[in-house]
Amino acid sequence: MEGTVRTSEANAPPETVFAVAADLAAYPDWATGVAGVEVLATDDMGRATRARFEVDGFIKRISYELAYEYDPPHRISWQAVPGDDIKQMEGYYEFRPREGGTEIVYALRVEPAFVVPGFLRRQAEKQIVQAALRGLRRRAEEQVAGR
Repeated sequence: MEGTVRTSEANAPPETVFAVAADLAAYPDWATGVAGVEVLATDDMGRATRARFEVDGFIKRISYELAYEYDPPHRISWQAVPGDDIKQMEGYYEFRPREGGTEIVYALRVEPAFVVPGFLRRQAEKQIVQAALRGLRRRAEEQVAGR
């Protein structure tokens, strides 16, 4: 997948990191820039299969809808439903066990529906991915610590 791919490590088991990443409704509590999430549909396990996001973009607040697939506790992937703000978006989290915790891989590719120079789009992807990894790691480690 073309786009931005980054990794991080969390001192939490893959099941915990997966559970935090799969709890889309809680994203505004820990994911920088996410102003709101509305879960539109769920699977038989109660996980969101479709959700609408409101995020504070670099230029304006944007809204988009994502469709999710799960392979617990290894992977969560998503793809955007084309809309007014996002022409195309795809990404995934992978959770790889390591001694004492989890290696988290986050990949993201975004093509906005409005004009943004390529270098700014790539910079925005990098900042989104880095901030999300920091927030996800922190949230999962807090859950392990019982906070």
